[in-house]
Amino acid sequence: MLLAYRRALPLLRIPFSVYLMPVYWFGLSALRGPIDVGRAVGVFVVLHLLAYPASNGYNSYYDRDEGSIGGLKAPPKVSEELIHLVWLFDGLAVLGAALLSPLFALLVAVYLLVSKAYSYEGIRLKKYPFLSTFVVVVFQGAFTFLMTQVGTGTDSTTLLAPDNLLLALVSTLFLCGSYPLTQVYQHQEDRQRGDQTLSLWLGLRGTFVFAAIGLLLGAALLACTYWLRHETRNLLIFLVATGPVVYLFARWAWAVWHDAQAADFEHTMRMNQVSSLCLSAAFVAMLVLAHL
Repeated sequence: MLLAYRRALPLLRIPFSVYLMPVYWFGLSALRGPIDVGRAVGVFVVLHLLAYPASNGYNSYYDRDEGSIGGLKAPPKVSEELIHLVWLFDGLAVLGAALLSPLFALLVAVYLLVSKAYSYEGIRLKKYPFLSTFVVVVFQGAFTFLMTQVGTGTDSTTLLAPDNLLLALVSTLFLCGSYPLTQVYQHQEDRQRGDQTLSLWLGLRGTFVFAAIGLLLGAALLACTYWLRHETRNLLIFLVATGPVVYLFARWAWAVWHDAQAADFEHTMRMNQVSSLCLSAAFVAMLVLAHL
């Protein structure tokens, strides 16, 4: 029995949670006051080691992908042990969040429920391209941005400050640009399951145009907000760190424009890796420099 759980564990795709780290670091970097390091570590563990893996596993349980999925080129076969692990991680996530604050625990529980509505066969938001995209970019963007700050004990005045809400909106715009890119290599499987994802609706070229617009709007709003906050140093850090991301995106878009086969798993994962690491590095640098 233990072996069966070990076989199911990779479907939680814990390393894949790294790709969602930028929103966490972004939320912390936006805070101007002192940050409780212990609480920040606790939030990281709850989100990246428990809540996100639980959502990944639940998605895998209902999708039962036979081809590559985010973080796994050759996923193992889905078994009932996977759903047991999902419930365990769900429970640990909410319990761990409750140790930090009741409000944080409530927000984590809402996030987990919404993520399940995305995949659950009785609801399956994934079938609806615009609704599913809206839910994903809001909950993995602005909602998680603010949830991270709540977990660290941020007061409501700081949370609801206009500049902080603008930065939360930036995280949603960035997700709006990057999320459809994660779907480009799964068009065939999504079509077979009857899931009309946004990328499938847009087509390959349309996906890259949509992504470019979303990312550009996010970058423009971020620049304006940093300017309003008198944080030009943060703006410079962001511009330098995202240089490789812009180059890789443009190169990939050019390749896909001339050969649809370039919209594959390898290119998608490389884009995810580079953008996640560059953005995380930028926000960590901002955080460290602000608190030296």
